[in-house]
Amino acid sequence: MASKTIENYLKQIYLARQESRGKFIPMGRLANLMEVTPGTATTMVKALADAHLVGYEPRRGVKLSRAGEHLALHVLRRHRLVELLLVRVLKLDWSQVHEEAEEIEHAISERVLEAIDRLLGRPVADPHGDPIPTAGGKVHPQRFTSLATCPLDRPVRIVRILDQEPNFLRFVDQCGLTPQAIVRVQQRDPLADAVRLRIATDKSARCRILSGGVAARFLVRDP
Repeated sequence: MASKTIENYLKQIYLARQESRGKFIPMGRLANLMEVTPGTATTMVKALADAHLVGYEPRRGVKLSRAGEHLALHVLRRHRLVELLLVRVLKLDWSQVHEEAEEIEHAISERVLEAIDRLLGRPVADPHGDPIPTAGGKVHPQRFTSLATCPLDRPVRIVRILDQEPNFLRFVDQCGLTPQAIVRVQQRDPLADAVRLRIATDKSARCRILSGGVAARFLVRDP
């Protein structure tokens, strides 16, 4: 059974690859993500390579092997199911569940994980809209655009929040831009770096202006 440290390294490599859309993750970047020195990260990566969980090239960085990716997806499955359980069942604030899930994900058994999955109705996404891998290590494909690029003056539904830093999630709550909210991008001003939104609610609608960078953190699809 993999240690907590091994699981965390594999998970971070997987997530970094998803963000960069590349195969190799530079060692400096991995060290920053793990909050360790480059030498410490390199020592761990070499051990992971010896265990056939990653491929390592000193000048290019590190990438997951098939076995490493399978384990990383299993860790993500545990993490995201636990987050959903904490929000939906235990009613914890969604800005607080990441750290809790970081601890629980390494200790939970397969029997308990299956029970959680069944209790939650076999969900495909966590509270932030991140996809939950299946028990077989598959991820449902997502083809979304963002509030920074979606068509103007057409209703869209928010389905995923890419930034899960607690302060940002509290901002999301305050703005009413949580997953499943219906919004309409009314205008984009590249010079002012501004995106003007109209946010629909049950009884009314209100407007909000975001920067382009913030708007890009919200993935959307047709309602």
